[in-house]
Amino acid sequence: MTGLSGEKFDLLVIGGGITGCGVARDAAMRGLSVALVERDDFASGTSGRSSRLIHGGIRYLEQGQLHLVHESIRERQTLLRIAPHLVKPLAFTWPIYRGARVGKVKLSAGLLVYQLMAVGRSRKHSTLNAAETLEREPSLKSAGLTGGAVYYDACTDDARLTVANAVAARELGATVMSHTRVTEIIRDGSKAAGALARSQHSGESREIRARVVVNATGVWQNAFDSDERARRLRGSKGVHIGVLRERVGNREALTLISPVDGRVMFCLPAGQQAIIGTTDTWTDEPPETVHASASDVDYLLRSANAYFPRAQLTPDDVVSAWAGIRPLASTQAANPSAVSREHSIVTDSSGVINVTGGKLTTYRSMAAEIVDRVQEALGREKKAAPTDSVELPGADRPKEIARLQHEDPALSKPLVEGLPYTGAHLVYGVSKEMAQDLSDLLIRRTHLAFETRDHGKSVAPRSADIVAPLLGWNDQMKRARIREFEEDVAHMFAISKA
Repeated sequence: MTGLSGEKFDLLVIGGGITGCGVARDAAMRGLSVALVERDDFASGTSGRSSRLIHGGIRYLEQGQLHLVHESIRERQTLLRIAPHLVKPLAFTWPIYRGARVGKVKLSAGLLVYQLMAVGRSRKHSTLNAAETLEREPSLKSAGLTGGAVYYDACTDDARLTVANAVAARELGATVMSHTRVTEIIRDGSKAAGALARSQHSGESREIRARVVVNATGVWQNAFDSDERARRLRGSKGVHIGVLRERVGNREALTLISPVDGRVMFCLPAGQQAIIGTTDTWTDEPPETVHASASDVDYLLRSANAYFPRAQLTPDDVVSAWAGIRPLASTQAANPSAVSREHSIVTDSSGVINVTGGKLTTYRSMAAEIVDRVQEALGREKKAAPTDSVELPGADRPKEIARLQHEDPALSKPLVEGLPYTGAHLVYGVSKEMAQDLSDLLIRRTHLAFETRDHGKSVAPRSADIVAPLLGWNDQMKRARIREFEEDVAHMFAISKA
């Protein structure tokens, strides 16, 4: 936390999820002096626990949220352009069954509107008969199948997309800090003037002065809310499960209607896994410890088994289960699925700009709107940044990892047999992606913790040995980092009985 004493920034961003990192990049690109502070790791909250989709929001058509769909389609195309190494096109099959809530006519009409709104920015969808649907996805239930459709969206590595924005902000001159907790907002009179922050590792505290403060902490927002609302922002819990893809049999991505409650859900390819999700239920659980419950897992398994009857998935098939909390702009509806995924930007009485809501897909346009507010608060002319045309960093990652493996063959050994992660991935994560501990590396710079039943605990000691020289860890520190990692995965991947 060096280099902060006596410096006054134009902007302090609190929160290193996709929104905060996007704001830091945009603001730095506009020439503002920026400090970004994240309590844990970048994307350690909701941004690293998503469906890993960059999608046009086809399900929002049903709710009449045309503006959000249009914005999502535009931003999907932008991210495919500026982050081709992180955002990839993905084909979706949507099977239609007799008596389904979304039938042929409704789906065809929706896809037509979706296509028209994309105005040439997406591959054309196609309709399928029952035989064609089964040819694409032969593991689907055939009984009652009347046809289907194919449409195109995109997928991403959510955590590394977030990190790429943080790295870009740093490359543009921003001061970027993770594992640093904001303990207090500094005020000059009634106005916010910065924050006190403490390193989670060293315990060192610093004062960060700034002309404008943006609170991008999502459901953690009330911790710094000067208006002292009665409770933490309520959020919607989204749970996913990962199972071996060979057990499900999906070839690509599928959009499904849960027979349990009629919600739209997905079955997604992720390497050797199929990710099944998500749920959408109100929760007041603490964001740092939110996790899946047995009933959440049961809902997802029942929904998947209805479409893939040969799988007969049971809880024993679940390799990992995780949950994130969506910080929705409104919390008044009985059903969170009915709440718009639009964002809200509100300046409180102390001048802090609080942002909540929004989607991973639309983070860049949301960040631009927030920084417009920042420039207005600074009394400066709004000046758009070219965040839609400058490529995000990290495209050289495969080449750099190959170089590391060539220079040190010991780094080419897989951390877990059958998975693509090696010691070189860890070294790259520390040297290029600002990873500081094992959770950063095994949960977010790689997805090893999601893809192993022990969530990486068996490889934690070896991983610690690999990165210890880079991070300055002695044996005592290595043991401490391993214990912290074990605690993190115990919180994140636990399945409670409730």
